[in-house]
Amino acid sequence: MRIVIDVFLVIGAIFALAGTIGILKMPDAFSRMQASTCVATLGMLGVAIGGILYAAVIMHSAGTAVKIAVIALLIFVTNPLGSHVLAKGAYSNGIRPEKKMEVDDLGRDFDE
Repeated sequence: MRIVIDVFLVIGAIFALAGTIGILKMPDAFSRMQASTCVATLGMLGVAIGGILYAAVIMHSAGTAVKIAVIALLIFVTNPLGSHVLAKGAYSNGIRPEKKMEVDDLGRDFDE
């Protein structure tokens, strides 16, 4: 079981690293938000699953496992929501992607 826990932790760490590299390499604010939100959320999910399994199986602490699950759920819900709000705020303040978008859903929201 320890190997399964370690695999989840490593997968989570790899996704978090990929998100960090994506933030550094992406050309504009919207691409950086995409990299930070999606990949970091998946990274957190892997680490959280590993933490829940560790707390439940190795430590025999159901309370700790529930706390980790609640924290993971809150991050899983609020991270994409916060990124969406930041993207709409950036768009409304005149920040645009470097490349022309095929479909401009945010422009529709702001009557452009």
